[in-house]
Amino acid sequence: MQKSKVSIGLVNPKSPDNVGSVMRAAGNYCVDSVFFTGDRYLRALEFQKQAVNTGRQVGRNIPISKADCLLNEAPEGMKIVCIEFAENAISLPEYQHPEQALYVFGSEDGTISQDIIDKADAVVYVPTVGCMNLAATVNVVLYDRLAKSTQRIESNELIRASRDRNNTLKVS
Repeated sequence: MQKSKVSIGLVNPKSPDNVGSVMRAAGNYCVDSVFFTGDRYLRALEFQKQAVNTGRQVGRNIPISKADCLLNEAPEGMKIVCIEFAENAISLPEYQHPEQALYVFGSEDGTISQDIIDKADAVVYVPTVGCMNLAATVNVVLYDRLAKSTQRIESNELIRASRDRNNTLKVS
């Protein structure tokens, strides 16, 4: 059985805190790589060097790189899935995730270009009243993918390895 390949594409993100939280989600949900376009994130990093590391240890091994065009980052066979409030998009609860996917997310204060939307294999929206924060949206989409997946990684070993060192709770 072929391992799923999942990447995240961020359209011109502006907040290092949000990107750090996306990296934490990428680590938690076993994403292979993260790409971003634009210069706002890199400029913001210059001014926010002392920011809290929201990516945490789990996201440190995920490669993140700048891309000129997110569409070029999807290898042959990988589906482009845009997550956006767009008319005629598919509601996330109804969506069936592909095995190989590049999930593209718009910026905190913008949207995905019509050109990328037109080339996407699917456009999906999270049915909320109002839009969510970028990192929150990434977490919801990746959790939905995990919840609908047939691959399971459930065990006490996973719990012990994943929880904070101050947490030693057990259910009796």
